[in-house]
Amino acid sequence: MRDVETLAWAVAGSYFEACNCLPICPCRQVGGREGGRSTFGVCDFALSWSIANGHAGELDLAGRQVVMVGSYNDDAPGSPWTVSLFVDDHANDGHAKALTDIFLGRVGGTPSRNYAPAIQTVAGVHTARIELDHTRRHWRISVEAHVDVAADEVVSSDEPVACGIPGLDRPGQELRTHILRVDADILTWEWSDRCGFATDFDYRADR
Repeated sequence: MRDVETLAWAVAGSYFEACNCLPICPCRQVGGREGGRSTFGVCDFALSWSIANGHAGELDLAGRQVVMVGSYNDDAPGSPWTVSLFVDDHANDGHAKALTDIFLGRVGGTPSRNYAPAIQTVAGVHTARIELDHTRRHWRISVEAHVDVAADEVVSSDEPVACGIPGLDRPGQELRTHILRVDADILTWEWSDRCGFATDFDYRADR
């Protein structure tokens, strides 16, 4: 088995998301049982990845940050996602392209198994000033005037809680968010007192 350094790309770090479902999000896997429909039938979400270490070819991706916002309707065939992607503005053109391709699932690997097949429409891809805080009880996503998400309350569970986006093999902590605001391309909403989730992630190219 080749080690990580020989893969075409690999990124790992911390993950925090929020959506407009009520906690515990019914889409989650709880105690190994598969999730189901979103609370309200339409899911508005914001996902964030902070890369602690990673590369794409010779490009060092450590320290880069990525945010995806999106929405889907459970009653639409296949529940296709409409998304906008933000890459932090410290990334140069090469980094930005690599991160866009990785997180939109264009180069296969883990995202193509976890969530990318659900993406039907990409409303926009942008570089922007991103500020992420994935530390316990200080969870935050901030993307200039476009995205504002904050959580400081954990939601207890007697069973492991996992989300398919970082991977069901990486259980984490269910949260309650006090703000989930998005104004990005055609995606606009504001919610409060909804669910969130924090864990780590490890995405890799197909071996």
